[in-house]
Amino acid sequence: MSDDVELALRSTRVVTPEGVRPATVTVVNGTIEAVLPYEAGVPAVDLGDDALLPGLVDTHVHVNDPGRAEWEGFWTATRAAAAGGITTLVDMPLNSLPPTTTVDHLRVKGEAARGRAHVDVGFWGGALPGNVKDLRPLHEAGVFGFKAFLSPSGVDEFPHLDNAQLARSLGEIAGFGGLLIVHAEDPAHLTDAPAGPAYAGFLASRPHAAETDAIAQLLHLARRLNARVHVLHLSSAAALPLIAAARADGVRVTVETCPHYLTLSAEEVPDGASEFKCCPPIREAANRDLLWQALVDGTIDCVVTDHSPSTADLKTPDFATAWGGISGLQLSLPAIWTEARARGYQLTDVVRWMSAKTAALAGLDRKGAIAPGRDADFAVLAPEDTFTVDPARLHHRNPVTAYAGKTLHGVAKSTWLRGQQVYSEGEFTEPKGRLLTRTG
Repeated sequence: MSDDVELALRSTRVVTPEGVRPATVTVVNGTIEAVLPYEAGVPAVDLGDDALLPGLVDTHVHVNDPGRAEWEGFWTATRAAAAGGITTLVDMPLNSLPPTTTVDHLRVKGEAARGRAHVDVGFWGGALPGNVKDLRPLHEAGVFGFKAFLSPSGVDEFPHLDNAQLARSLGEIAGFGGLLIVHAEDPAHLTDAPAGPAYAGFLASRPHAAETDAIAQLLHLARRLNARVHVLHLSSAAALPLIAAARADGVRVTVETCPHYLTLSAEEVPDGASEFKCCPPIREAANRDLLWQALVDGTIDCVVTDHSPSTADLKTPDFATAWGGISGLQLSLPAIWTEARARGYQLTDVVRWMSAKTAALAGLDRKGAIAPGRDADFAVLAPEDTFTVDPARLHHRNPVTAYAGKTLHGVAKSTWLRGQQVYSEGEFTEPKGRLLTRTG
């Protein structure tokens, strides 16, 4: 062990790639130096029975800054992340103005984040009908991949790709070894939701077939072009056999789902409660059970928030006109842990889904594990403690949440970034987050 240890954390429950065990974790220059026996004779911060997790990595966050910072901003989003045990997020290219679709726009986004991030932040680029020429320069500038919509995105400045445009963009991205991440809904199956407060009409307007047909087309192109693709926010279990078969056939496809699809159900959405509205939609409880099975068997790789906030006035009681998006950064860990523990799963599973696999998706090889050589990013969780969700106590900009009033297990007590505490018991330090770029 080095004489330069700057921090040691000791816990009876350290979540490592090999399992949960008592250990002392030492840090040198912001990097994990060693995972030592619990009894190691090192002066350490003693966490008792609180669990020490690697900081979570959330690769699907809409920060909306600049341009729509009244919806969300880097200061508030990253505070919410830190308060929820998330130490790295990757920002989506849309809902900000300008969208991250050129190198110049990426530079604007970086300036908006610089000095205001409480956790580390990276950026996805965007693939639009008219920006194929911009994809390679964005890749070389360090974006982690490219997002495309196959149906209208909800904002005019980020149009969706038709099948021919998708093939052109994906061919370009495959040519330089990049990653395309896709909002996969087929517009041919989407209809206008009926006006009014009933959730059933909105749900019917975005049927399972919208996801299955879009995913089938994406997998066909990925196979033909030998491209790497990622299916965003899968809500429909009907697509799982297609994905499993394609992967078995060698198609390079990964898949995410979200806490709201795994913990909420269509049957529980009250009339007018558009805080539950998102696209694709929250589906029935039976579908939710199938998503859990796929997560456990590995057909679904990871869990991310798709934190997509807006101002409260856009969440009208009319499901036809309300903004579609769920705010979940601060609550994703306790929401998933509450459901996972009820289904018999362990903290090691949650860490795999929300840290190790998400870090791997983005190629963040210094994140995602408590292991020597990784960044000393940690979340300290009291797994048995409970709290009731009060929207007013959340740190994202607008106090709207689909989890209001729910009692959740798992209190994030402190968060550490490269060995420095950035959050503890409701208090934050000055921002210590860095702007990350793809290195591989």
